[in-house]
Amino acid sequence: MVTAPRPAISFLIPAFNAAATLADCLGSLKNQTITSWQAVVVDDGSRDETWEVLEKIARADSRITIHRQQNGGAAAARNAAAELALAPLLCMLDADDWLDPAFIETMLPIAKDQSKPLIAHCSYRRVTADGRMLKIEDAPDLTGDRAISELSSFCALAIHTAVFPRSLFKQIGGMDASLQTCEDWDLWLRMAFAEARFQSVDKCLAFYRMKEGSLSADPVKMVRDAVFVTKRAQALQAEHGLPTQREDAAWLTPALSQLRMLVWVASANLCPEDHLTELARILPEFPDASGSEDLMALVILHGLQTGRLVQNTAELVDVIDAWAPTVAHLLSLIESHSFPGTARKIEQLIAWRLSSEALSRSFRLGRVQTAGVDARHLAPISKAAEADTLLLQLSSGQEHIGTHVGPLWGDLSVGALVHLIVREMHAGNRLPAPVTFAYARDWSSEVVRNYRGFLGILRRGGRRRGRLRRLVRSTHENALIKSSADGGRNNGPLPSVAKPVGEPHSAVAAEHPENQTGKNAVPSEAVSKEEYWERVFERPDPWNYLSVYEQVKYEQTLSLVPEGIGKALELACAEGIFSAKLARKVGTLTATDISRRAIERASQRCRESHNAEFRVLDFAGDDIPGGQDLIVCSEVLYYMDDEKVLERVCRKIAAALKPDGYLITAHAHLRRDEPDRTGFDWSNPFGIGTIRKILSELPELALEETIETELYAIHRFRKRETSAHTTRVESHGVPLETDVAKHIIWGPAGVDRAAAWSNETATSVPVLMYHRISDEGPDRLRRYRIAPDVFRQQMQFLRRQGYYTLTADGLAELLRAGKPIQGRPVVLTFDDAYLDFLANAFPILAENGFGADVFVVTDKVGGRSDWDASYGEPAALMSWNDIEELHRQGVRFGSHLASHRPASALDNSALLAEAALSRNMLENRLGAAVSSIALPYGSTDFRVPGILAEAGYEIGFTTRPAKAELFDNVLSLPRLEVRGDLPIKAFAEMMGQAEAFIG
Repeated sequence: MVTAPRPAISFLIPAFNAAATLADCLGSLKNQTITSWQAVVVDDGSRDETWEVLEKIARADSRITIHRQQNGGAAAARNAAAELALAPLLCMLDADDWLDPAFIETMLPIAKDQSKPLIAHCSYRRVTADGRMLKIEDAPDLTGDRAISELSSFCALAIHTAVFPRSLFKQIGGMDASLQTCEDWDLWLRMAFAEARFQSVDKCLAFYRMKEGSLSADPVKMVRDAVFVTKRAQALQAEHGLPTQREDAAWLTPALSQLRMLVWVASANLCPEDHLTELARILPEFPDASGSEDLMALVILHGLQTGRLVQNTAELVDVIDAWAPTVAHLLSLIESHSFPGTARKIEQLIAWRLSSEALSRSFRLGRVQTAGVDARHLAPISKAAEADTLLLQLSSGQEHIGTHVGPLWGDLSVGALVHLIVREMHAGNRLPAPVTFAYARDWSSEVVRNYRGFLGILRRGGRRRGRLRRLVRSTHENALIKSSADGGRNNGPLPSVAKPVGEPHSAVAAEHPENQTGKNAVPSEAVSKEEYWERVFERPDPWNYLSVYEQVKYEQTLSLVPEGIGKALELACAEGIFSAKLARKVGTLTATDISRRAIERASQRCRESHNAEFRVLDFAGDDIPGGQDLIVCSEVLYYMDDEKVLERVCRKIAAALKPDGYLITAHAHLRRDEPDRTGFDWSNPFGIGTIRKILSELPELALEETIETELYAIHRFRKRETSAHTTRVESHGVPLETDVAKHIIWGPAGVDRAAAWSNETATSVPVLMYHRISDEGPDRLRRYRIAPDVFRQQMQFLRRQGYYTLTADGLAELLRAGKPIQGRPVVLTFDDAYLDFLANAFPILAENGFGADVFVVTDKVGGRSDWDASYGEPAALMSWNDIEELHRQGVRFGSHLASHRPASALDNSALLAEAALSRNMLENRLGAAVSSIALPYGSTDFRVPGILAEAGYEIGFTTRPAKAELFDNVLSLPRLEVRGDLPIKAFAEMMGQAEAFIG
């Protein structure tokens, strides 16, 4: 009789007809390096010799406690075993499984840490009936909040891999005996909600024996019980105050979790089509699987591996004929309940994972034809009838060279393979030289001929649509490129016509901070101050003096003019618009300016002002007439070279005043002068902050009155030793002209655009995706709608943080150049061409100096967004007149396809035709090249970028959430969605500046 002291761990072992495996199971315990354990084995109404085997084993080892009961299921048996357990720690072990000899030794030190209930868990392996070990399986990360999120979705732990406190088991009421399957999942779930911690042990210490007839092989029970557990998870989330509907990728909805189980059991058991229908009826709601394609592919492959008893994914290729029909039926079922094209993406992802594990293998899965090609031994590839997608793995012997994915139009000759390897995969150096030379001349000439024919139809008027469709059909059914070397036909991809790429900065030269214009704009040809100002005034009213903004400023300035002024002098009077107003408030006025052209216009404008005279005067260099009761000097002291010159000029002005005379000056707040407040971005050396300081420090002047606005300040100084000072805070004139507004940086300190340009480079670019800019619309579409005031805050944030806009075409050029990009670039994109872009977005973009790319659904122009009709009243779309007018004002336009159908739902020829026709329509209406496209719903797949390239596009956008990186596929670039249902702070966080002020 083997005896042991008080056990450290008790194993709960239900046994039903387990006579044949009990010896191995209990033998693995006897082989443990630590002997202080207890095994509680419950015979759950076995009909074989289980009880007799148990009695014999128990008589020889007192550590084994046995109990017998009527059949009630594994959960009830484990609950009964727990009642007989003596140790503080428990582990559940099935009667046909076993443990590594180091299991207790390894797990015990971790599981003993009970400062908070802790579940230690290890890795495990499945073992086939014939003894083959399958790959090691690990639990996902279950630390922190992830335990609840993962266990709310699926059973993340194998039952015999975990050690946990007996007190925790009792606290949560043990196992739910009503469950025939998924009882362990339910247990871990409730433990997670009981705030237990989960800690992994990075060792494979447990083994699961696979056998026919197990409950896990009963799809109906598995799906039914999974529905129960996921509903319980939802109830527990509500009970603990957690949101039951989350968009966090770590949380699956209950419906998706239930589908996950259906997909797994159907794949593991190769359920026929009628069984799939039966399983689908068990689900309370069959969910849309779009957005979860990668998860579904992984679950299908895991189910197939488990059910086919294979060691790795690659082995599934050997038995593809056995399981492909089931997967096809399963994908058809998913597609019927999901966003169009979802099944295609899952199919492609399965093929991708299979191919990446079996690089040299060629096979077909649905519409995906996978080819393992050895560059040393090229051979023609015949297109399978159902295939429309090519997944090609190129190797040289055992070395993998690269992967190509794209549309498959027809058979691939050796010549087409050479073309693909050289032009698409850029791996021509891996081909034998004779092969390259033999085919290069033939395929290049044939490609050019067919491509020219293709473009000709696009560019000519008339019945383009029908002719294009005929060309697409004939071209790709019969193949484009003919190779005389082997007489075959193939689909060698149509080459895109590349534009020459200049220096990386060329695409953004227009946005260079030094190219911005404002009060400081200096004609490059100017060689002197006088010539500079003459050139400024070549165009009348260069700064729009008649705008509301300037007129309000004039009235505020005039309000500071005291009564009874006799002799007044205006410095820098420009074209005399303010002079005419000032003349009416003073006895005599001398108005001066450095520009003769300006003085001529001012004199003409004020010819009725008989008390005013006009002179050419450079007040900075010339003498200033003295004896003045009032001097007005506004919007000109910016132009002094430095503070030393400014001080000298200010002393001259003060000297020209009579005692008790007045100086009135109005100047803007400049960002570089006062970086912590709203101001203009002009590059002048200083603004009103420094100007006021210099004037206030002059002993002969006293600041008497100030009108302070957000954008400028107006000061009245008096020539005396002291004076009481008063300040009035007033508003500036609105609306602001675009030419004024685009130079304003609103809010506190940020990043100077010029400094960012000089000091920073970027290897990734945020491409922001907007839809509507409006306050109104269906509540269910609030995510896709940004209020104009919020949009303005976002644009002001970008401006304040030093961003400048790239166009889509500029981004494409820079990404192809593959070099870091200067400054802080951003691309602003707007899908669907809603009418509110014209009404709301464009004015805000203009006032912040930003450009935009708008993507047009060309068949819907001037109509409404009928694709959103199920959510409420569809929104109005811009007309062609609107689009053409915005194009003239600098907005860039690209395609959003013609019909707004998802690209993944279209076959190759239909997608090519729609993409080409949409682009052609835009080019005809705008009279300019169009090379950008944003895919409706972001829907893309392995074929789409190649088809877009054939249709003439050079850059394409999806909705994959990420920044565009230098080496991304330029026809499948990600974008960051700007959502209207999130707080404004989320925008700053998305831009990587969570702590920055945004409003």
